[in-house]
Amino acid sequence: MSIVAGGLVDDDVREDVVWLGGYPILRTRLEPFVGALLREIEQGGRRQVFFANTNFIVECRSERAALQRPSTVIVNDGIGLDLAAMLIHRQRFLENLNGTDLIPNLCARSKRPLRFFLLGAKPGIAAAAAATLEGVYGQDVVGICDGYGQMREQGDELVRTINRAQPDVLLVALGNPIQECWILEHSEQLEVPLAFGVGALLDFLSGNAKRAPAWVQRIHMEWAFRLLLEPRRLCKRYTIDLFTFFGVCIRARETRMA
Repeated sequence: MSIVAGGLVDDDVREDVVWLGGYPILRTRLEPFVGALLREIEQGGRRQVFFANTNFIVECRSERAALQRPSTVIVNDGIGLDLAAMLIHRQRFLENLNGTDLIPNLCARSKRPLRFFLLGAKPGIAAAAAATLEGVYGQDVVGICDGYGQMREQGDELVRTINRAQPDVLLVALGNPIQECWILEHSEQLEVPLAFGVGALLDFLSGNAKRAPAWVQRIHMEWAFRLLLEPRRLCKRYTIDLFTFFGVCIRARETRMA
């Protein structure tokens, strides 16, 4: 059976996509989804994976057509998506999916060390995240490039640099919508089985950002924990932008594009 978002094949997952804001959001669970992604690596496929939170829905509207390409998969990240799915479709997502949980799970379940290339974040963050991936998770980091001076210096050569490193997984941490735009723009040139837009993941892996305690994650209040830690940066996202998010979802509820 195929997962209809992007045609990703997995026999253990029921075909199910929830349309929110003009985006096809895959309704699945972490374990079978990771299994399908690992098979994608071994079969030499190419897949772009995006984690849709409320900010993604609002900021990536200009890319909605590109995000429906067969090679792309979007999964749900956060309680906002769950609330919108209940409001519009009277159904919930099966499980909350995010890069902070998925990437370690991908590492743990792989039968061999995966080759990672890290792109984005502030200078020094990617290097610290690489140390965690190698030292804690036993993976191979074959290249890093911060999202500032190093990325500017690479310019048009960046895709060739990534391809020469031959990674299995590319983690792009440039924030919404820059990371999505960059991956989509270069998807045909990138010779990488899995490319993820991962937002703050490198900050978490490096120890630069603190994740909410497990009990806070279980009650879907991780957003509130982050807001308490970074009120100035995140206040607008979790107040004004929330109204924009629900407005986008409601306006697009009858169509697949809006």
